[in-house]
Amino acid sequence: MGADKLDTVRKLLAKADRAATPDEAQAYTAKAVELMARHGIDDALLAAADPGRDEIGAQQIAMDDPYSAGKARLLAWTASALRCRAVLHEAWGGKVAAVTVFGFASDRERVELLYTSLLLQAGSQLLRQRPARPGESVAAYRRSWLHGFAVEVHRRLTEAEAGAVAEHAGTSDGHRPVALVLADRSARVERAYAEAFPRMGRARRAMLSGSGFRAGAAAGERADLDGSALTPRTRRALGA
Repeated sequence: MGADKLDTVRKLLAKADRAATPDEAQAYTAKAVELMARHGIDDALLAAADPGRDEIGAQQIAMDDPYSAGKARLLAWTASALRCRAVLHEAWGGKVAAVTVFGFASDRERVELLYTSLLLQAGSQLLRQRPARPGESVAAYRRSWLHGFAVEVHRRLTEAEAGAVAEHAGTSDGHRPVALVLADRSARVERAYAEAFPRMGRARRAMLSGSGFRAGAAAGERADLDGSALTPRTRRALGA
């Protein structure tokens, strides 16, 4: 994603920070999310015209405890919404050691940018979370909170991507409409993924007992999806 485009997104969120009302702030935030989705389509169309500029590849990102499995799901669902695939490398006791993000370079860049920001946002809130029910495990509550956060983020990103596709319905790469360009990219990612991970099965469904899902989903609804909270140092550390 170009620096000028990202700067536009950040300016929109700065306006949201200074907005006089919550409705005004949400309008600016929604615009920023939509703009980032459109950038993904622009990158796809440019790559269709110049196939060598955007290659399929993989990036492995380490997961740290606590809550490594929840962090891994947040990354995997962010990747899924942005037309990438993810492989969770499990460790003992239900923990996840790392996640490999697989897809086009421009989409992986968006995934990394968003995930880093989302992880910072979730982490700053997670340690303050406590269950309202007496006797409920704090750890279980936080796991379910993080799950709710990830589900809501995935929903918002998926809707933003679909909205951007609809908005570009009349756009093409010169030969094919944007929907076919994106479908071809997705199919290419799926074929390359199947070749790279031929024995990969479906991930197990998360079994969570805590009651924090609804509160986590509400936090996911409020999450900043443009990545403006990042610093270059943080981004380098994530990709190490």
